[in-house]
Amino acid sequence: MKLTRTGDSHEIDAEVISGDGNTIRVRIGDREIAVEFTPNADGGATLTLDGRRYPVFSARRKESILVSVGPTSFEFKPAEAAARRRARGLAAPEITAPMPGKVLKVLVHDGDLVEAGQALVVIEAMKMETTLAAESAAIVKHVRVEEGQTVDHGAVLIELSPPPASSARESAPRDS
Repeated sequence: MKLTRTGDSHEIDAEVISGDGNTIRVRIGDREIAVEFTPNADGGATLTLDGRRYPVFSARRKESILVSVGPTSFEFKPAEAAARRRARGLAAPEITAPMPGKVLKVLVHDGDLVEAGQALVVIEAMKMETTLAAESAAIVKHVRVEEGQTVDHGAVLIELSPPPASSARESAPRDS
């Protein structure tokens, strides 16, 4: 897994070694670190490392996960998984809620063909509207929410499936 600090071009390789209960072991380079992970009711969590506690919040964006730990932000990009998704023509098979909120608008229906960047659903959290869009061309497999519904962080809002072969080729990046 690649870890890129927001605003920097510095990258390091990080690997999750194990996770049992609330303890996660991570290897960064030659160093192995154990952290305690405690989920919070607001969708975030608290990490405890060497007796210090750090608030953690995350949100999914395109092919990465943005994570805020205390005052610092990171962007996680799973390189292998992203390559597999692109290979079969679908960037993300699910649209998930990046935070707890209320569904304001559902802009698609089951069976709709959508293009990359097309708005799918609008949610509201803390008086701010967030429009979630398709990351690649796809077919709406199943809309799992209704307007007015309250959703939790990480809830699956819409399931997608790969588009027909012709749409996948049209939306795929071309090598020149």
